[in-house]
Amino acid sequence: MIRGKGDEEDYWNSSKFKAFTFDDDDEFSQLKESKKAVNSIQTLVDDDDDDDEDDVEKVGWNGEPVGSISLSIKETASRNRMSATDQELGFPKIETTMQNLSLSKQGSNYSLSSLFKGKNKMGNFQMLSECVGEIPSRHFAPELRKPKSQYKDYTAVWSPEDTVGRMQNGKTYTLEDFRALRDKMLLLDEAVQLHNGNVITAVLIFLKKTLSKEILFRELESRQVALRHFIHYLKEMEELKLLNELLKFLGRTEEMALMQYREHLNLKDVNKKKEALKSCISLPFSAEDAGFVQDHYTLLERQIIIEANDQHMEKTGQVEVFKKNPRKAAILDMPIITTLYYSCFYHYGESEVST
Repeated sequence: MIRGKGDEEDYWNSSKFKAFTFDDDDEFSQLKESKKAVNSIQTLVDDDDDDDEDDVEKVGWNGEPVGSISLSIKETASRNRMSATDQELGFPKIETTMQNLSLSKQGSNYSLSSLFKGKNKMGNFQMLSECVGEIPSRHFAPELRKPKSQYKDYTAVWSPEDTVGRMQNGKTYTLEDFRALRDKMLLLDEAVQLHNGNVITAVLIFLKKTLSKEILFRELESRQVALRHFIHYLKEMEELKLLNELLKFLGRTEEMALMQYREHLNLKDVNKKKEALKSCISLPFSAEDAGFVQDHYTLLERQIIIEANDQHMEKTGQVEVFKKNPRKAAILDMPIITTLYYSCFYHYGESEVST
């Protein structure tokens, strides 16, 4: 079917699609309608943007949801608003990303673009330095050096009085600075006047390490308080050799002899103990103490003889009393009353020579 020219004109004019003509004057009106549609969609997106932020899981580099239509719409709307503002103010156009827009949604009156434009959301112009100054920042206090008074504890030279005071208070101190004998004795005198046994003992240990025995003994001889502390220290540390030399230097020979006697009593071997007691007999004991030491030596010597004879008689079985009543312990180093009971039980009726 062939249509006429008039029919074709009616067909095209009656269609909802219009043919393109160069003299169409409503193209500009269509662009305005498109802009209004985009702005209306942008208004809906801005209203629902806060509610949809929690549901977004996948985002791109610019912070917008991947595959969401709101990206293109919001970018178009933001470009339109920024271009209109630039035209009004006469500023050059500045590219604004979605990160800039997200910064303005955090409750601040400034966006990233406003920092460059100098205008906040309320329409007031401000300097760039004022805008940057309101950005919160963390401040760290600089590390301060320690006061020089604290380093003084390690570098200062203290007097004897100050040194013993620091020793008593538990502060740092040094005794190596006291090299002269006079300074060391002043230090000891200050410690004695402080009436602190720990400080006195610490100073005496320092003097013992840095002075010879003769000089130390001579200086302690005139300082009885320090001397008593030093003797007690030697006893506790069981430095009996040095203690005996000190007592001998002081002329306290009887005390020195008693110290040696006590030392020999700790020996476990009875034969060595007998020889040690024999050497103690010649020590300068008092008359009464010398008699006790002699009796102790005689008792131990007789116990050794009795023990040797009774062991032999018990093994051979020649004596009836050892068969009926076997011995439970040796008689060596027993007290005199135990030795007397033992002799009466196993050697009753025998002569003194046989026992």
